[in-house]
Amino acid sequence: MAVSCAKPIADFSHTEKDLIAPASVKFENLSKNAEIYEWDFGDGSTSVLAAPNHVYGASGNYPVKLTVKKGKKTALKQKVIQVTAPAACLVEIETEYGTMTIQLSNATPQHRDNFIKLAEEGYYDGTIFHRVIEGFMLQGGDPDSKKAKPGQQLGVGGPSYTVPAEFVDSLVHVKGAICAARQGDQVNPQKRSSGSQFYIVQGKSQSAQELDMIEARKGFRYSKAQRDAYMSQGGTPFLDREYTVFGRVVKGFEVIDKIAALETDPGDRPRTDVKMKVRVIK
Repeated sequence: MAVSCAKPIADFSHTEKDLIAPASVKFENLSKNAEIYEWDFGDGSTSVLAAPNHVYGASGNYPVKLTVKKGKKTALKQKVIQVTAPAACLVEIETEYGTMTIQLSNATPQHRDNFIKLAEEGYYDGTIFHRVIEGFMLQGGDPDSKKAKPGQQLGVGGPSYTVPAEFVDSLVHVKGAICAARQGDQVNPQKRSSGSQFYIVQGKSQSAQELDMIEARKGFRYSKAQRDAYMSQGGTPFLDREYTVFGRVVKGFEVIDKIAALETDPGDRPRTDVKMKVRVIK
């Protein structure tokens, strides 16, 4: 009888230290004599699991509350979880097929800052990947795609400005590279980038001979790491120094393949719209 009459005691811990956004936290429930658990993670999310996992998408100090109940008796425990901002500049592109985490490069500051600005304004939210070619790439960022009708041709929308090309030897078109779309050389000899449209490389595995030919044609040499990446992961090396690469996918490569495999119409637009939501991780 002593156990059944005991008051519930709320307590919890988590083993993760030095949390950096996006941070996945596994909570260990140390409560006693409790039947019901109610978690408030401090970011608007809740759970009733005994020992939940939770992902904090942004940095901050989060007051986590665990309320435990037994009959009419309750107890509360609160701790502050501190999540720091990542050192690298990260963004997430969320789709119904999963989320890609992308690291933007500090070596291309104009493209980095422009992409962040548009993402924070919500410019990309609700746009679609309007051009998808399996074995090549996924293209999006056209604001006209937000309310596009089925079959409508897309790919010319964007802000009233372009971004100067930023070609960097260390950034190449391996699988997962995020790159700026642009108009062709005839009307754009400076290879300036679209103000908003971008593509994510899927590409194909390259042979050593194919890479040798590209090096000879373009007059540069890839590093060993770049050659290895092209041969093992794949990519589109023929686009190097033609279109600006300004970052890379660091998580969610499977999302690229899922979207690339979708059925498309004759204009390469997926028959079912793939909408995106873009968020900067701070």
